Amino acid sequence: MLGLMQEWPLLCHKLIDNAARQHGEREIVSRSIEGPIVRTTYAEIHRRALRVAERLERDGFGLGDRIATLAWNTARHLEAWYGIMGVGAIYHTLNPRLFPEQIAWIMNNAEDKAIFVDLTFMPVLEKIAGSVKSLRKVIVLTDKAHMPQTALPNAVAYEEWLDEADGAFTWKTFDENTAAGMCYTSGTTGDPKGVLYSHRSNVLHAMIAAMPDAMGLSSRDTILPVVPMFHANAWGLGQSGPMIGAKLVMPGCKMDGASIYELLDTEKVTFSAAVPTVWLMLLQYLEETGKKLPYLNKVVIGGSSCPRAITAKFQGNYDVEVIHAWGMTEMSPLGTLCTMKPDYAGLEGEARLDVQSKQGYPPFGVEMKVTDDDNKEMPWDGETFGRLKVRGPAVARAYYGGIGSEQFDEEGWFDTGDVAHIDPGGYMQITDRAKDVIKSGGEWISTIELENLAVGHPDVAEAAAIGIQHSKWGERPLLVVVRKPGREPTKTDILAFMDGKVAKWWMPDDVAFVGEIPHTATGKIQKTTLRRQFRDYRLPTD
Repeated sequence: MLGLMQEWPLLCHKLIDNAARQHGEREIVSRSIEGPIVRTTYAEIHRRALRVAERLERDGFGLGDRIATLAWNTARHLEAWYGIMGVGAIYHTLNPRLFPEQIAWIMNNAEDKAIFVDLTFMPVLEKIAGSVKSLRKVIVLTDKAHMPQTALPNAVAYEEWLDEADGAFTWKTFDENTAAGMCYTSGTTGDPKGVLYSHRSNVLHAMIAAMPDAMGLSSRDTILPVVPMFHANAWGLGQSGPMIGAKLVMPGCKMDGASIYELLDTEKVTFSAAVPTVWLMLLQYLEETGKKLPYLNKVVIGGSSCPRAITAKFQGNYDVEVIHAWGMTEMSPLGTLCTMKPDYAGLEGEARLDVQSKQGYPPFGVEMKVTDDDNKEMPWDGETFGRLKVRGPAVARAYYGGIGSEQFDEEGWFDTGDVAHIDPGGYMQITDRAKDVIKSGGEWISTIELENLAVGHPDVAEAAAIGIQHSKWGERPLLVVVRKPGREPTKTDILAFMDGKVAKWWMPDDVAFVGEIPHTATGKIQKTTLRRQFRDYRLPTD
């Protein structure tokens, strides 16, 4: 017997419909690419998204077509997203931090038929457009007055293109499992892989993200999504925000500490999300200027492991709650969030930071386990490492084109490629990527723990740990360090700071100082490049 409930497919346009109906006058504020701060509302975003859908259909685009975006977080990007999905096409967010050749490869692999592009990225698109054979239309996210001269065929200014539609359009209807969005992994270990989100998965993920023990969002919040829309859906904030009717503040292309602070302060932002490097810049700006954060209540920090020092400064100096999070493009992307269960709620000081250094526990909708190489499930004892595997309604079951099938098993589990342990309370901690863990004398050493400890030194700006060949132990840790400007810590200083905080056999065998550490397009430390750079390095202990 089936239930007698109405059919109400989970389609993404219903998120923006709800925002317009229930929160129509709530503001969306953007730092525009042209420069000025621009203000609009959910009602206006909804009207313009309908016009986007109408124009796309008139231009011959529809169900299943991949429509790329190469753009920053702005209201225009958001309304383009909903217009694309509302006509049944698939938004495909391109990461502009990739090399142009990688972007062209991804566009060809996805067979993108049109692209919405910000002025910032016109030179990149002009360089590669000729090699993208499927590309038929270029829509430049600006008005006639700012439209640059370009040799790109079929290029049009967004506002002119939009003026040809009146919004008399009805959203298309289709099965909720229809593809809605597409995002490619950063491709650090091979070609990027396409993840294809459905309307159903996007809506469920938006609901999961907003829950009290996840991001804890409400219509009373003012949200600053610093994390870009091209970085795994801005962690779902482009969908959760409209769903609950929060005010959105879109930062555009300025990500420096002063620019982020300006928006936090002038717009009275209560919630924000970004990778650790952004928060390091903001905290440095605050320390230099003596400014405070009177309105900000909570920040989510993910993308890479959050150094303990960042959490301590936010909470100790500015009374801002930190939620350490972990996820992947393949997970839409949220996997865990480190909110406090009742048993931990009363913890303070170092004991609380000990818990917050973990990536947290999964919300409803994400199942998780760790296994050994033979797929035997490991105990939740907070010590036993294993391969981290996940499944759920917003987790990929395959990659676009069928590549990488070895990461998915017949029971639906996705092998994340991370090494982790889970404690008895259900809190997960990433100890490494499987390819980055240092294997010394048959035991594993977590590079992430070494890096986070080193960054706590007051003279260290950034640190990375890699394994160096050792004749006796197989591998031993080398700590690669970037000094803070004007500071001159020595190897002895840093090792003395770390001594006693990790097991003796985990301590780095040497420290190398560099001007900068290479990063991937998503801001993660590029260990493959570091390992190549130091492949001939000889440890003093060997």
